[in-house]
This record gives sequence, structure tokens and C-alpha cells, in this order.
Amino acid sequence: MKNDGASAKVVLSAPDIGRTLARLAHEITEKNPDCSNLVLVGIITRGVPLAARLSEKIKEINGIEIPVGALDVTFYRDDLARKGPNLNASPTNITFDITGKTVILVDDVLFTGRSIRAAIDAIMDLGRPGKIQLAALLDRGHRELPIRADYIGKNIPTSRDERVMVKLREVDGEDAVFVTGAENG
Repeated sequence: MKNDGASAKVVLSAPDIGRTLARLAHEITEKNPDCSNLVLVGIITRGVPLAARLSEKIKEINGIEIPVGALDVTFYRDDLARKGPNLNASPTNITFDITGKTVILVDDVLFTGRSIRAAIDAIMDLGRPGKIQLAALLDRGHRELPIRADYIGKNIPTSRDERVMVKLREVDGEDAVFVTGAENG
């Protein structure tokens, strides 16, 4: 991993990520015994492959294939004005009805809670789910909104000036999670 002078510490290796996702899939099936009403919606970018992997693990557990969608929250963010006019949004891809379903939002890192708030707003524009739950690979704390995950892979205490970097093979060519020190500049 290129760290540009910042110290980087591996906090999850590829096997750790695999075991964590298997555990999360078991927790999801325990809390939702009727998986036929579940849908997984990954928040773009890294939430999408995580949602797909969770769907595969849940299918291994109970034989039910859980639909997976991709959600872009760019235009629901509360910092849109500060980001400027040149935003790169990806298309939301949810090809199934979410009305009455238990929607599990999937993200890589839960931090301030602002992206999750944006995701909830975006989901509500697409229908009226029966429930919304949240699964996050990592929870690093520092919440600014009253949001908590129903399923957490790992709690990673960090300072605000540290950076958590999740790499997934579908996006980055490798599976690993790093915490880096504050970047200069």
C-alpha cells in the first residue's frame, strides 16, 4: 500500500474480512429469520461489493438469494454546497421494489453518520420499506448524528485526524483495512 509518508497499520487482513462478513451474515439471519423479505442495498462505492458478499454468505447459510442493489447518496449529502458543482455521481441501481421490505443498508465505514442519513433519505424517495437496518464493516466512532449500526464487523477506535482506508478486491484489487495517521497538508 502506498501511504505517502503517513504511517499505516493493517487492522483487517483479507482472511479477517472474510470471517467478519461470515459473522455478519449469521447475525443478519438470526435477527431476520424470514430472509425472504430482506434486500441488501450497498452504498456506493465499497458498500456494494460488501452487500454482494453478504448476499452470497446468506445464501450459503439458508439457501435464499437476497437481492442486492447499489445506492448513490451524492445528491442527498448535507455538504453538497461545499463539494462544488463538479460532483461525480454514480447511478443508483435498485431493480426491486423496497416497499414493505427489510432494507439492510451496507457501508464500509460508519463515521459521523451523515452518509447513512443521506442513504435513508435516498431510500425513502424510492419507496416505503417496512424496516431499515444498517450493516457496517467498521465503526470508527465520532458520530455527529444519532445513528447506530445494527450489525458491526469491527469497532476501530480512531482519532478524528486518522484515516480509515478500506480496500476490496472488486474495487481495489485487494482486501485489507488500514488506519493511517494524519496526512500532512
